[in-house]
Amino acid sequence: MLSHALQGLPLEACGLFSGDAEGTVRRFYPCDNAAGSSTLYTVAPGDHLRADRDAERDGVEIIGVMHSHTHTDAYPSPTDVAQAPDPAWHYVIVSLREDEPMLRSYRIEDGKITEERVVVTG
Repeated sequence: MLSHALQGLPLEACGLFSGDAEGTVRRFYPCDNAAGSSTLYTVAPGDHLRADRDAERDGVEIIGVMHSHTHTDAYPSPTDVAQAPDPAWHYVIVSLREDEPMLRSYRIEDGKITEERVVVTG
């Protein structure tokens, strides 16, 4: 996710990830930002369809979306909150504001933002 975010500069990068009901990520799907913007993202519809089909073949589902913030903190913007499509999803934001990228994850339900712990394993 971090390398995809860096490769997307100067635009926001985005991608989907699949996993299980407990929130364990199984696979990350880098996607094109159809918005072509440094301040917002739209997952390209074809990339979304491919990720969804691949996850289904693997017996898992799409459980969240990642996008980068090129000049702001790793915290959901009002636009991020308004466009959050699924309250069950995990919303990962990678901030590229500082020299070292910062990754944080949130749940967004009815406009309420709750940060969740990220654990990286093997």
